[in-house]
Amino acid sequence: MKYISTRGKAPELTFEEAMLTGLARDGGLYVPETVPQLAPEEIAALAGISYEEAAFRIMRPFIGDAFTDTEFRDIIAKAYAGFGHAARAPLVQLGPNHFLLELFHGPTLAFKDFAMQLIGQLFQVALRRRGERVTIVGATSGDTGSAAIEAFRGLEGVDVFILFPHGRVSEVQRRQMTTPIEGNVHALAVDGDFDDCQARVKDMFNDFAFRDDVRLAGVNSINWARVLAQVVYYFTSAVSLGAPHRPVSFTVPTGNFGDIFAGYIARRMGLPIERLVIATNQNDILHRALTTGRYVTDGVKPSISPSMDIQVSSNFERALFDAYDRDGSAVSQIMDELRAAGGFDISQGALQLLQDTFASGRASEEETTATITQSFAASGEVLCPHTAVGVHVAETHLSATPMITLATAHPAKFPDAVEAAMGARPALPPRMADLFDRSERVTRVANDLSALQHIVRERIAN
Repeated sequence: MKYISTRGKAPELTFEEAMLTGLARDGGLYVPETVPQLAPEEIAALAGISYEEAAFRIMRPFIGDAFTDTEFRDIIAKAYAGFGHAARAPLVQLGPNHFLLELFHGPTLAFKDFAMQLIGQLFQVALRRRGERVTIVGATSGDTGSAAIEAFRGLEGVDVFILFPHGRVSEVQRRQMTTPIEGNVHALAVDGDFDDCQARVKDMFNDFAFRDDVRLAGVNSINWARVLAQVVYYFTSAVSLGAPHRPVSFTVPTGNFGDIFAGYIARRMGLPIERLVIATNQNDILHRALTTGRYVTDGVKPSISPSMDIQVSSNFERALFDAYDRDGSAVSQIMDELRAAGGFDISQGALQLLQDTFASGRASEEETTATITQSFAASGEVLCPHTAVGVHVAETHLSATPMITLATAHPAKFPDAVEAAMGARPALPPRMADLFDRSERVTRVANDLSALQHIVRERIAN
């Protein structure tokens, strides 16, 4: 299995090389050269087995000979051992033909744990075998950072630096990043928004001298292994509702497009997904792009669903690569336009392919709050604001086909928004009850590449 860049000029890599590299040296994102197919009988055979066994069967074709079967099974077992639900990703019913996929039972109470816990174990095995050490730098709008720090804290061969927008994440999200005591993890509060943090990470990867000097690696959703791990729960949930014998649809609250791109990969592997619905908050660039054909950044507006406060959706490039018939030059051109002018026009043919694959919708702040209130009244289910965005949009796309909305985070991660909607504050799980009593360790940094690079160099040298 080989991996190629969406911009067509970087060398082909193996799974392990693509995982450890993160962003391609031409600025693109790695994708599999071909997408493996699962036959209907192989999909049907996922029914009734453990999440871990399903994960092995679904991901195994993508990893080539990077890990032996024994190694990979052990990695998967360790990745999900700390989850708080035996099913890992249980389904609950919200209403007629509408189901919620609970993805918040991991160590940091967000869907990012499914990928990050796996990546932590993959890195550990690969680096130990190579006798190498790497520096991981990532940007977060809230959940990726805490999941990365939790996954890599105390691991051998890794230093982790997470950039998050100062004052623009929830207190629970911040404390999950700033309270770990292990010396190999570092939380950096950047004066800016998520797009600034993401841009500085990409700048570091594109500074090849710095990249090679500190042995830079990435765990944002630019890393293919992140997307691959998220493909699994599309299969397990769909099979629970009758796939492959009947189709299902999914609604995904998304800002950076990684989670719904995982659903797109599941569909290409053979899972009968009727509709993939993109749900956005008021920062609705993806919804606007699909409905107008214009991808134009419009400034980030802080919201009660901060993990979706994004205008530059990195993983959308992977979808564009396929929509432009895997023409790396065409993708490079529109990405250059985005950087220079803040937007680009999607060609008519590419737009039609995207619209044939994805539907979309948006939820205002008021609609998000109302959905939290209504969901609790109707089903007793407490939604985080991101999940509420998904539920609101899903309800406009319900049909005879079962709809699964992804519940991306535990409501206790966003207690202020939930309390405003319900009048009651959601409690953290017992294992996190002392979160607000722990000491914080964080460095505030200007939105400046040189300042960030200085911190990274200084800390890995000590």
